[in-house]
Amino acid sequence: MIAKGRADMKYKLEWTYKLKGNKKVLFSSEWIDSELALATGDELEKSGKTADLLFYDEMGTSWTPKELRKLTEEIDEEPHDLFIYFDGGFDKETKKSGLGAVIYFKQGKKKFRLRANQVFDELNNNNEAEYAALYYALTLLEELEVRQMPCELIGDSQVVLKQLEGEWPCYEEELNRWLDRIEEKIKKIGLRPSYKTVGRKENKEADKLATQALEGKMINSKMQII
Repeated sequence: MIAKGRADMKYKLEWTYKLKGNKKVLFSSEWIDSELALATGDELEKSGKTADLLFYDEMGTSWTPKELRKLTEEIDEEPHDLFIYFDGGFDKETKKSGLGAVIYFKQGKKKFRLRANQVFDELNNNNEAEYAALYYALTLLEELEVRQMPCELIGDSQVVLKQLEGEWPCYEEELNRWLDRIEEKIKKIGLRPSYKTVGRKENKEADKLATQALEGKMINSKMQII
Protein backbone atom coordinates (compact mmCIF):
# COMPACT_ATOMS: atom_id res chain seq x y z
CA MET A 1 0.00 0.00 0.00
CA ILE A 2 1.31 3.44 -0.92
CA ALA A 3 1.52 5.57 2.21
CA LYS A 4 2.91 8.86 0.94
CA GLY A 5 2.15 10.88 -2.15
CA ARG A 6 -0.40 10.01 -4.80
CA ALA A 7 -0.23 9.94 -8.57
CA ASP A 8 -3.66 11.59 -8.59
CA MET A 9 -2.35 14.66 -6.75
CA LYS A 10 -1.08 17.78 -8.46
CA TYR A 11 2.69 18.03 -8.88
CA LYS A 12 5.18 20.84 -9.28
CA LEU A 13 8.47 20.30 -11.10
CA GLU A 14 11.75 21.84 -9.97
CA TRP A 15 14.90 21.55 -12.03
CA THR A 16 18.25 23.20 -12.64
CA TYR A 17 18.95 24.55 -16.12
CA LYS A 18 22.63 24.25 -17.05
CA LEU A 19 24.20 27.27 -18.76
CA LYS A 20 27.60 27.72 -20.32
CA GLY A 21 30.49 28.25 -17.95
CA ASN A 22 29.04 25.88 -15.34
CA LYS A 23 26.34 28.36 -14.38
CA LYS A 24 22.95 27.06 -13.31
CA VAL A 25 19.47 28.57 -12.93
CA LEU A 26 16.71 27.02 -10.83
CA PHE A 27 13.24 26.75 -12.45
CA SER A 28 9.89 25.51 -11.19
CA SER A 29 6.54 24.82 -12.87
CA GLU A 30 2.92 25.42 -11.96
CA TRP A 31 0.85 22.64 -10.38
CA ILE A 32 -0.08 19.99 -12.95
CA ASP A 33 -1.35 16.40 -12.91
CA SER A 34 1.05 13.45 -12.77
CA GLU A 35 0.69 12.47 -16.44
CA LEU A 36 1.59 15.93 -17.69
CA ALA A 37 4.31 16.27 -15.06
CA LEU A 38 6.03 13.08 -16.20
CA ALA A 39 5.72 14.03 -19.89
CA THR A 40 7.22 17.44 -19.14
CA GLY A 41 10.02 15.85 -17.15
CA ASP A 42 10.83 13.54 -20.08
CA GLU A 43 11.11 16.50 -22.44
CA LEU A 44 13.34 18.40 -20.04
CA GLU A 45 15.67 15.45 -19.59
CA LYS A 46 15.89 14.91 -23.36
CA SER A 47 17.16 18.48 -23.74
CA GLY A 48 20.39 17.52 -22.01
CA LYS A 49 20.44 20.85 -20.19
CA THR A 50 18.49 19.76 -17.11
CA ALA A 51 19.88 18.57 -13.78
CA ASP A 52 18.45 17.74 -10.36
CA LEU A 53 14.88 17.23 -11.62
CA LEU A 54 12.39 16.62 -8.80
CA PHE A 55 8.60 16.46 -8.50
CA TYR A 56 6.90 17.89 -5.41
CA ASP A 57 3.38 16.77 -4.46
CA GLU A 58 0.78 18.81 -2.58
CA MET A 59 1.94 17.31 0.72
CA GLY A 60 5.47 18.62 0.19
CA THR A 61 7.02 15.21 -0.55
CA SER A 62 9.66 15.11 -3.28
CA TRP A 63 9.89 12.39 -5.92
CA THR A 64 12.50 11.53 -8.52
CA PRO A 65 11.24 10.79 -12.06
CA LYS A 66 11.76 7.06 -11.46
CA GLU A 67 9.86 7.13 -8.16
CA LEU A 68 6.90 9.07 -9.57
CA ARG A 69 6.70 6.78 -12.61
CA LYS A 70 6.55 3.73 -10.34
CA LEU A 71 3.90 5.40 -8.17
CA THR A 72 1.78 6.15 -11.24
CA GLU A 73 1.96 2.53 -12.38
CA GLU A 74 0.94 1.26 -8.94
CA ILE A 75 -1.97 3.63 -8.45
CA ASP A 76 -3.35 2.84 -11.88
CA GLU A 77 -4.38 -0.57 -10.51
CA GLU A 78 -6.21 0.92 -7.52
CA PRO A 79 -9.72 2.43 -7.65
CA HIS A 80 -9.32 6.17 -8.32
CA ASP A 81 -11.11 9.18 -9.89
CA LEU A 82 -13.95 8.61 -7.43
CA PHE A 83 -17.40 10.19 -7.69
CA ILE A 84 -19.88 9.04 -5.03
CA TYR A 85 -23.62 9.74 -5.26
CA PHE A 86 -25.81 8.97 -2.25
CA ASP A 87 -29.45 9.34 -1.27
CA GLY A 88 -31.66 8.28 1.61
CA GLY A 89 -35.42 7.88 1.77
CA PHE A 90 -37.67 7.49 4.82
CA ASP A 91 -41.14 5.93 4.96
CA LYS A 92 -43.12 7.45 7.85
CA GLU A 93 -45.68 4.62 7.89
CA THR A 94 -43.28 1.68 8.06
CA LYS A 95 -40.44 3.60 9.79
CA LYS A 96 -38.06 2.05 7.29
CA SER A 97 -35.26 3.83 5.43
CA GLY A 98 -33.91 3.11 1.97
CA LEU A 99 -30.24 3.86 1.32
CA GLY A 100 -28.84 4.21 -2.20
CA ALA A 101 -25.28 4.70 -3.42
CA VAL A 102 -23.66 4.95 -6.85
CA ILE A 103 -19.87 5.00 -7.19
CA TYR A 104 -18.05 5.88 -10.40
CA PHE A 105 -14.35 5.05 -10.52
CA LYS A 106 -11.41 4.07 -12.69
CA GLN A 107 -9.21 1.03 -12.23
CA GLY A 108 -6.43 0.18 -14.61
CA LYS A 109 -7.49 1.59 -17.97
CA LYS A 110 -11.18 0.90 -17.36
CA LYS A 111 -14.11 2.85 -15.92
CA PHE A 112 -16.66 1.25 -13.63
CA ARG A 113 -19.99 1.99 -11.95
CA LEU A 114 -21.02 0.36 -8.69
CA ARG A 115 -24.71 0.54 -7.71
CA ALA A 116 -25.99 -0.71 -4.36
CA ASN A 117 -28.79 -0.19 -1.86
CA GLN A 118 -29.81 -1.23 1.61
CA VAL A 119 -32.90 -1.07 3.79
CA PHE A 120 -32.57 0.15 7.38
CA ASP A 121 -35.21 0.15 10.12
CA GLU A 122 -33.59 1.96 13.04
CA LEU A 123 -33.83 5.59 11.88
CA ASN A 124 -36.25 8.37 12.76
CA ASN A 125 -36.47 10.80 9.85
CA ASN A 126 -35.33 11.63 6.32
CA ASN A 127 -32.26 13.66 7.37
CA GLU A 128 -30.98 10.71 9.36
CA ALA A 129 -31.57 8.47 6.33
CA GLU A 130 -29.44 10.83 4.21
CA TYR A 131 -26.57 10.59 6.69
CA ALA A 132 -26.93 6.81 6.83
CA ALA A 133 -26.84 6.65 3.02
CA LEU A 134 -23.55 8.54 2.91
CA TYR A 135 -22.09 6.29 5.60
CA TYR A 136 -23.25 3.27 3.59
CA ALA A 137 -21.50 4.65 0.48
CA LEU A 138 -18.28 5.02 2.48
CA THR A 139 -18.48 1.35 3.58
CA LEU A 140 -18.70 0.41 -0.11
CA LEU A 141 -15.50 2.40 -0.76
CA GLU A 142 -13.88 0.51 2.10
CA GLU A 143 -14.92 -2.80 0.51
CA LEU A 144 -13.30 -1.65 -2.75
CA GLU A 145 -10.12 -1.14 -0.69
CA VAL A 146 -9.96 2.54 -1.55
CA ARG A 147 -7.15 4.22 0.39
CA GLN A 148 -5.60 7.70 0.50
CA MET A 149 -7.69 9.04 -2.39
CA PRO A 150 -9.43 12.29 -3.27
CA CYS A 151 -13.12 11.82 -3.97
CA GLU A 152 -16.22 13.88 -4.63
CA LEU A 153 -19.24 13.20 -2.42
CA ILE A 154 -22.41 14.20 -4.26
CA GLY A 155 -25.97 14.35 -2.98
CA ASP A 156 -29.16 16.39 -2.99
CA SER A 157 -29.16 16.91 0.80
CA GLN A 158 -27.75 20.35 1.40
CA VAL A 159 -28.11 19.78 5.14
CA VAL A 160 -25.76 16.79 5.18
CA LEU A 161 -23.13 18.26 2.88
CA LYS A 162 -23.08 21.74 4.44
CA GLN A 163 -22.83 20.27 7.93
CA LEU A 164 -19.99 17.98 6.85
CA GLU A 165 -18.15 20.96 5.37
CA GLY A 166 -18.66 22.79 8.66
CA GLU A 167 -20.61 25.61 7.01
CA TRP A 168 -23.85 24.83 8.85
CA PRO A 169 -24.11 23.94 12.55
CA CYS A 170 -25.74 20.69 13.66
CA TYR A 171 -27.85 20.88 16.82
CA GLU A 172 -29.49 17.43 16.76
CA GLU A 173 -27.73 14.84 18.88
CA GLU A 174 -28.48 11.87 16.62
CA LEU A 175 -27.28 13.68 13.50
CA ASN A 176 -24.11 14.70 15.33
CA ARG A 177 -23.46 11.02 16.03
CA TRP A 178 -23.79 10.30 12.32
CA LEU A 179 -21.41 13.17 11.58
CA ASP A 180 -18.86 11.65 13.95
CA ARG A 181 -19.23 8.20 12.34
CA ILE A 182 -18.79 9.61 8.84
CA GLU A 183 -15.77 11.73 9.75
CA GLU A 184 -14.19 8.74 11.51
CA LYS A 185 -14.73 6.56 8.42
CA ILE A 186 -13.28 9.22 6.12
CA LYS A 187 -10.22 9.44 8.35
CA LYS A 188 -9.86 5.64 8.52
CA ILE A 189 -9.94 5.28 4.73
CA GLY A 190 -7.72 8.32 4.30
CA LEU A 191 -10.08 10.09 1.90
CA ARG A 192 -9.61 13.69 0.80
CA PRO A 193 -13.26 14.56 0.14
CA SER A 194 -14.87 17.45 -1.66
CA TYR A 195 -18.61 18.02 -1.44
CA LYS A 196 -21.15 18.88 -4.12
CA THR A 197 -24.86 19.52 -3.70
CA VAL A 198 -27.00 18.74 -6.75
CA GLY A 199 -30.69 18.72 -7.59
CA ARG A 200 -32.75 15.53 -7.32
CA LYS A 201 -32.68 15.12 -11.10
CA GLU A 202 -28.88 14.94 -11.09
CA ASN A 203 -29.05 12.44 -8.22
CA LYS A 204 -31.74 10.25 -9.76
CA GLU A 205 -29.68 7.03 -9.79
CA ALA A 206 -29.08 7.08 -6.03
CA ASP A 207 -32.66 8.25 -5.43
CA LYS A 208 -34.05 5.33 -7.43
CA LEU A 209 -31.88 2.87 -5.50
CA ALA A 210 -33.16 4.24 -2.19
CA THR A 211 -36.76 3.91 -3.40
CA GLN A 212 -36.13 0.36 -4.64
CA ALA A 213 -34.74 -0.58 -1.22
CA LEU A 214 -38.00 0.58 0.40
CA GLU A 215 -39.86 -1.55 -2.14
CA GLY A 216 -37.79 -4.59 -1.22
CA LYS A 217 -35.75 -4.61 -4.45
CA MET A 218 -32.17 -5.10 -3.36
CA ILE A 219 -29.38 -4.28 -5.81
CA ASN A 220 -25.61 -4.71 -5.72
CA SER A 221 -24.01 -4.53 -9.15
CA LYS A 222 -20.70 -3.50 -10.67
CA MET A 223 -20.33 -2.93 -14.38
CA GLN A 224 -17.71 -1.60 -16.73
CA ILE A 225 -18.63 1.60 -18.54
CA ILE A 226 -17.74 1.54 -22.22
